[in-house]
Amino acid sequence: MTDTLSLYLDRLETPAGELLLVADDEARLRVVSWTDYEHRLYDTLLQHCGPFRLEARDDPGGVTAVMSAYFKGDLCALDRLGVHTAGTPFQRAVWSALREIPCGTTISYGTLAARIGRPSAVRAVGLANGANPIGIVVPCHRVIGGNGALTGYGGGLERKRWLLEHEGYGFGSLLRRSAEATPAESR
Repeated sequence: MTDTLSLYLDRLETPAGELLLVADDEARLRVVSWTDYEHRLYDTLLQHCGPFRLEARDDPGGVTAVMSAYFKGDLCALDRLGVHTAGTPFQRAVWSALREIPCGTTISYGTLAARIGRPSAVRAVGLANGANPIGIVVPCHRVIGGNGALTGYGGGLERKRWLLEHEGYGFGSLLRRSAEATPAESR
């Protein structure tokens, strides 16, 4: 018999819309979702957590306060949050690499693929990026097209733009690369 996981749900009003935050007993984020996509929440939780019991709770483990600090301008606040997901080893490698992208910068899917040692897996990296259940904290919004164009984001492109601007990304420049990126990686 499988144990039922206890999870806690809180809501946070942000300048980009209302967020749903789901954390566990260890104050690790399990899912972050915008309320206009709430219909996907239970399927995502089942996929990443197995059987669960969800209870409304204000600021579970301090998670909501940290997220609130991020939206108020403490951009490093997200680094203090623990996360826990399921996912394949490949997906987890992509999600881990996403957390290494500094605030205010973006990288391409090709650069991300190269960083995890799979330079030809650009499409698979894109799919893993799209399957990320902990957006914002695992910053899939920092991945853009090789030509600098904004590409898909589960919360919508306007939110992706808002998040990047909030983090100080300047859209007047071309694709910003971190110091490790090389021209061959920027595809």
